[in-house]
Amino acid sequence: MRHPVRCRPVPRTLRSRLIAGLLTLLVLTCAGVGLTTTGMLRHFLTVQLDQQLADTSDRYAASLEPRAAVGPAGTDGQSGAAEDDGDTRAQAPGTFGARLENGVVTNAGVVDGDADDAEVEAGELAPDTADLVHLTARDQRALAALAVGGPAAEVDLSSLHRYRVHAIAGQDHDVLVIGLPLRPVEDTVHRLITVELLVFGVALAVTGVAGGLWIRWSLRPLGRVVATAEVVSALPLSNGAVALSVRAPDDDPRTEVGRVGSALNRMLGHLEDALAQRQAVEQRLRAFTADAGHELRTPLASVRGHTELALRHPGPVPAPVRHSLTRIDAESRRMGLLVEDLLLLARLDAGRPLAFTEVDLTRIALDCTTDARAAGPEHRWRLALPEQPVLVRGDAHRLRQVVGNLLTNARTHTPPGTEVTLRLTVARGSGPTGPGARLAVTDTGPGIRLQPPERAFERFVRGDEARSRSSGTTGLGLSIAHTVVKAHGGTLAVSSRPGRTVFTVLLP
Repeated sequence: MRHPVRCRPVPRTLRSRLIAGLLTLLVLTCAGVGLTTTGMLRHFLTVQLDQQLADTSDRYAASLEPRAAVGPAGTDGQSGAAEDDGDTRAQAPGTFGARLENGVVTNAGVVDGDADDAEVEAGELAPDTADLVHLTARDQRALAALAVGGPAAEVDLSSLHRYRVHAIAGQDHDVLVIGLPLRPVEDTVHRLITVELLVFGVALAVTGVAGGLWIRWSLRPLGRVVATAEVVSALPLSNGAVALSVRAPDDDPRTEVGRVGSALNRMLGHLEDALAQRQAVEQRLRAFTADAGHELRTPLASVRGHTELALRHPGPVPAPVRHSLTRIDAESRRMGLLVEDLLLLARLDAGRPLAFTEVDLTRIALDCTTDARAAGPEHRWRLALPEQPVLVRGDAHRLRQVVGNLLTNARTHTPPGTEVTLRLTVARGSGPTGPGARLAVTDTGPGIRLQPPERAFERFVRGDEARSRSSGTTGLGLSIAHTVVKAHGGTLAVSSRPGRTVFTVLLP
């Protein structure tokens, strides 16, 4: 089974990205400085080693040649070699020398600075038996491959670590190899790397802490602008009078954050003006709706009164006249309902308190379903109630109006034979003080054509835009239900697709 690859967390906030970027640049800079200094130091020490090889020349390597090949003893009595060829004095400990004849190492040794080297220098011990080393076949091949008289090269000798060696031609057609160890160079470079790691580590830690504090201090103005935006976003701007007195404190146009704060303040000013104009328009519209509703009540009552009086005339009334009077009476009643709905919405918009008492939603659901079954016998009505009564605090008349409007909406906008189900349950945690009530009206009709379906809660919006107003509803039923539920501190939601539409009421 292959485990999914987990991606490393990427810094999301601006502060963390700035700190991460600062540390990344510092790490790259330290790495570049470290690589450059260690490389230059190694090159400098290697050049010095090569210069030391050149100064040493072939003194120690020449002492490994046979005495007979070197010549008669000198006048000083210390060596059988010439004064320059066989002198091993002033050689640094670890100096390596080897003699190759026809590509084969005949003798090899290393100066270790002990008493043997002093005896060799004094002529008391043969140089070919002092401090000799054993070379493997690989070591011999590496030495034989050196270019005679060429530049110095690095060779890894099995028993002596790495050496910087130089090959020169001997006096009897042999090859002499002189070398110095690279261990001091590598030890010096390693010490430098250790020091750099410690220094760079401390520098990174100090820079991370100091840079984090500096960036945090530098971003404080931006944090204040963000706090202002969060306060504004939490304000209820959907309706009612809104006071946008909060402003961003940093509006210095010389800085980027200041320009953002200044732009935010200008936007808040424009938004405050727009909200004030919207509130004024809504107030005028509500006042007009209330005034128009009150003014229409009297003429509507007069029309209905005269119509009923004409219909009760004892004398014969022509059939066309009676039909017209009947239609006038029906439309005046319909207009009266519209006026009452408008007045109800005006009262709810004005924030007038409802009459809150203990209401039995079970009884309301039962009565409304019975009324809907009588009004729409061609539909199939289903009622699902809990075993115990569901009690809430609210306005019984308005809650009955909500349930009736939902059932009327399902009956009006679905074809005959549609199944409509009213289900009442106890909703756990639906209210701020504990469990509440959930009432759902579900139908199997064609669904709501509006997109999104929540547009059905807007005023004078109908599900079928092609339907004429003369034969349809006023488009206020769902809007009234939504406003009444909201006034009770609840929610009214809708979900719709072909074959299933659900209106869900949650009451605390």
